[in-house]
Amino acid sequence: MFNIGRRLLQTAILSSCLIDLTQAPSDDANSLQRYTEQGQKALASGRYEEAERAFEKIRELEPGMAEVHANLGAIYFQERKFDKAVPALRQAIKLNPRLVKSVTLLAISLSELGRYSEALPGLEKGFHASSDSAVKRMCGLQLERTYTGMQRHDKAMEVAIELNRLYPEDPEVLYHTGRLFGNFAFLTMQALAQVAPGSVWRHQAAAEAFESQGSYDLAVREYRTVLELGPGRPGIHFRLGRTLLKRSQQAPSTGDANEAAKEFERELELDPTNANAAYELADMHRDAGEFEEARQLFEQALKYYPDFEDAHLGLAAALIAQQKMQDALPHLKKAIALNADNEVSWYRLSQVQMAQGNTAEQQKAFAEFQRLRTQKSSQQEAARELFSRSEVTKQKLDSTVPQ
Repeated sequence: MFNIGRRLLQTAILSSCLIDLTQAPSDDANSLQRYTEQGQKALASGRYEEAERAFEKIRELEPGMAEVHANLGAIYFQERKFDKAVPALRQAIKLNPRLVKSVTLLAISLSELGRYSEALPGLEKGFHASSDSAVKRMCGLQLERTYTGMQRHDKAMEVAIELNRLYPEDPEVLYHTGRLFGNFAFLTMQALAQVAPGSVWRHQAAAEAFESQGSYDLAVREYRTVLELGPGRPGIHFRLGRTLLKRSQQAPSTGDANEAAKEFERELELDPTNANAAYELADMHRDAGEFEEARQLFEQALKYYPDFEDAHLGLAAALIAQQKMQDALPHLKKAIALNADNEVSWYRLSQVQMAQGNTAEQQKAFAEFQRLRTQKSSQQEAARELFSRSEVTKQKLDSTVPQ
C-alpha cells in the first residue's frame, strides 16, 4: 500500500454527521448523541477501532444517512480493511453522489484489493480532474499500480512522467517512478530476447546488463560476440575496453589493462570523435607517467566534447605534472564552472595557486576542498555508485592528498 497521508483521510472524514436528533425517538436520540460524541472524539485522537464501533452503532440507528457510511468507510480505509471499506463507501455514494472524497477512497480501496478495472475510472478522474494536490498525488500513484496490474505499461509510464513533473522532490514519487522505469526496461529487454534472440542488439543489451552487474567475464564475451556480428559497430570497442579496464582493477595481473588500451585505440581508429575513448586512453597514459601523450589525447577528447568535466581535470593534472601551471588554470576553472561540487577540482586548483604563489587564492580553494570532502558521506558515495553508472573513469584525488 502506498503512503496515503493523513490529509487525504482527514478531508474524507466529515467533521459532523449532521444527524437530526429531533426526528428520532428519545431513546434513539440519546443513543445517537452518545455514539456520535464517542465517534468524533475517537476520530480526533486517532483511535480508529473505537471510532469504528461507534459509527457502526450509528449506522444501525441511521442506515439512510450517507455521511455515516462515508465516515465509516474512511475509518475502514485507515485500518486497511479495504474489503469492508468498499461496501460502506459504495452505499455513501449511492445515498449522496456528491461525496467526492468517498469516490476517491473507493477507487483507492478497489485498487488495493486488486480490482483494477473497477478502480480505474475513479482513479483517472481523481488524477486528471482534482485540484487537491494530495488527492491528485495519491490517485496518480495508485493509477501507476492499476495500469501496471492491467498490463498497460505505456499508460503507467505516462502517469509516472506526469507525477515526476508535478512532484519532482517527493521521495515516494521518485521511488515508484524509478521502480516502474526499471521494470519497464526489464520487460523491454525481455521482449527483445524473445523477438530477436540472436541479434546484435540482443547481445549488446546482454553485455551492458552484465557490465552493470559487475559480471565482467560474461560482459566481455557478449561484447566480443557483438564485434563478430558487426565488426565496425561504433562504441563497442570502447565498451569492451571499459569492461576490461574494470576487470583489471579486480585482478591487476591478468593483462586486461593492456587489452583495454588496445580496444580504446581501435575505437579511435573507427571514430576519432569518440571523446570517451580518447579520455580513457589519455588517463591510462597519465597514470603511466606519459604526460605528453596524455595531454594530446585529453585535448582530442575536449575538441569533440568541450564540456567534458573529467577531461578538463585530467588535462589539468597532466599539465601540472609538466609544471605548466598557467596552462592548467583555465581547465580547472572550466571544470569548476561545470560542477562546483567536485572536490578534485578544488584540490588541483589549490595546487596550481600554491605553485604560482597566490596564497590567498590557494587557501580559498583548499578550504572549499576541505568543506566538500567533509560533507561527503560514505553513504552518499555508495548511493552514487549504486544508482549511476559512469560512462568513464572518474578523476580521483592523488594518494598523496592529506587525510
